[in-house]
Amino acid sequence: MVCPDLTPLSLLKDTLIMKKNNNQSRSQFLSKMTFGAAGMLSSNRTGSGSRSAAFQQSEPYVTMDDQAPDGEPLKAGLVGCGGRGSGAAVNFLDAGPNLEITALGDVFRDQLDKCRANLNKARGVEVADEHCYVGFDAYQKVIDSGVDLVIFATPPHFRPMHVKAAIEADKHVFQEKPVAVDPVGARMMMETTQKAKEKQLCMVTGTALRYGKDYIETRERVKDGMIGEIISGQALRNGGALWWIERKPEWSDMEYMLRNWGNFAWLSGDHIVEMHIHHLDQMNWYLGENPRLAYGYGGRQQRISGDQYDYFSIQYEYENGVKVHGSIRQINGTDSGRVEMIKGTEGYVDCGGAIYSHDGETLWEYPYPDEEDTDSPWAVNDPFVQEHVELIKGIRTGPYINDSELQVNSTRMAIMGRMAAYTGREITWDEILNSDLRLGPDTYEFGPVSGIPEEPPVVGTAPSPTNRYS
Repeated sequence: MVCPDLTPLSLLKDTLIMKKNNNQSRSQFLSKMTFGAAGMLSSNRTGSGSRSAAFQQSEPYVTMDDQAPDGEPLKAGLVGCGGRGSGAAVNFLDAGPNLEITALGDVFRDQLDKCRANLNKARGVEVADEHCYVGFDAYQKVIDSGVDLVIFATPPHFRPMHVKAAIEADKHVFQEKPVAVDPVGARMMMETTQKAKEKQLCMVTGTALRYGKDYIETRERVKDGMIGEIISGQALRNGGALWWIERKPEWSDMEYMLRNWGNFAWLSGDHIVEMHIHHLDQMNWYLGENPRLAYGYGGRQQRISGDQYDYFSIQYEYENGVKVHGSIRQINGTDSGRVEMIKGTEGYVDCGGAIYSHDGETLWEYPYPDEEDTDSPWAVNDPFVQEHVELIKGIRTGPYINDSELQVNSTRMAIMGRMAAYTGREITWDEILNSDLRLGPDTYEFGPVSGIPEEPPVVGTAPSPTNRYS
């Protein structure tokens, strides 16, 4: 599917309705990339669950293990050796004792070699030559290499196929978000998720916003009624243009698009799916349901590579009448910022750690301790490590964990918004569930790829995004 280069619609004049406090410690910075996972962590409530008890709560509602329990060695393989894959492998190793990375797989040898060197430098990991696999079938070779679990961090297009193979082979899974780029892939992933549940194979998804203490504590207080009944929500993320890669003469169509994957819709899902899923997922998590329809717009003003948009503005409606606005922009020379807000009948919440009345009075704030006070019950965790702590705990001691169904539906929410913007139509949840839309080629091999032409460069006055290979 090709994104047409539309005449830009007027961008919102005031993109940041709420601005977050930028004077934050490292702990607070980490908290901006966290989000609570209800039902996966231990509750420590002392209140009665009433609104007054929520106001008076002075101890954390939720306790979290900062390390996974010990046990027999767990061997993990990594599929997708780029920056996020390398980071996820280190996060896994940091999550507890007796954890090993024993296999690596990537389409490109240079990416694998870079990751291999980085793991050795960062954590002293030695991956044997015979367990380093290159090519489109590298994922299957990693799965078959004797590992207990697989970390998937390839471009999202491949996620449904790769994860299905892992579950069929009885492997536990850590999967980066999003979990699909189209309705066909989402259905495959949902079927795989149900099969994993039947087999009691654990699955955790890299939506790190679900695994941080401050986000969890904030949401728990909303559950206790501090803002009354939820009536609307807003998820906004504004930033500069994405990285891009200039094509080299010797690269085929396939190699160019794989190396430049973040700029092609069939590989990433477009940035509303690949990035905005973090914030849309929060809306679903607070509301406890999926939107029934979406409508809105998007366009391409500055992007100079690939076939994607650089802004989206989408309105989502839920069965109970609640409306959520989701917008994201990647354009240089503009203000950056994030809003993650839920409005209720009696107040509103900044999902990352603060609750207010409609008069602007602060009802509650996450009491971030000094950075050095790591023993404080309020000390924030590293959510990128916590994801793996919960996964390993689920494997070794329980309780069983599988958040994949939630993330399939949040991925569908993002896809629904993209389809609404691409088509200019109202898109329903039922359409997303039943659509036969599939993005990308039918076969994967280096060479020409038909039907996915790149849009010509758009010349603008703002600075160009950074060429990752320059």
